[in-house]
Amino acid sequence: MNRGRLQLLLEIAILGALSFVLDQLTVFQMPQGGSVTLSMLPIIVMAFRWGLVGGMLTGFISGLLQLITGGKVFHWAQALLDYTLAYTLVGVAAITGIWLMRNIAKKNKGGMTAAIITGTIIGGLLRYLIHFIGGIVFFGSYAPEGQPAWLYSLLYNGSYMIPSIIICAIVAVLLFTTAPRLLKRT
Repeated sequence: MNRGRLQLLLEIAILGALSFVLDQLTVFQMPQGGSVTLSMLPIIVMAFRWGLVGGMLTGFISGLLQLITGGKVFHWAQALLDYTLAYTLVGVAAITGIWLMRNIAKKNKGGMTAAIITGTIIGGLLRYLIHFIGGIVFFGSYAPEGQPAWLYSLLYNGSYMIPSIIICAIVAVLLFTTAPRLLKRT
């Protein structure tokens, strides 16, 4: 195995585990699952460092760790959606990686900030979309009388996903604009 591949696999394992640990440090916990955390941050780091493959594999590992260590599972399809697929899609933040790297090369902090925020929002909204779909299908019965399941899921999942996305975007901007070397593979 070459050095670059080994480094990728090690970083996936370490940052996937860090994402899992950060998921345990909650700011706010919802009653049927979901919480405000920084768990997406290590996935976003990997997405910007290694692209789609690194980011998505890190998200997959993070979701799998959450699932096997006590995830709230009501149906096998819900487990696949809420844990493996939702966290895997956070790695799609990588699609702004080239934009980010160009701005790092130009030392353009405004452009770096825009690329980081955009990537974080894209990855976070994809995770939110999966939780939204799972909420409609598997948790619609929790909706208050007269409220459509889609609205309940949108509000319930938005109550923790939107703050998580905002917090991760802020921390990612602070982290990468002050230490862009963290994005370089050595």
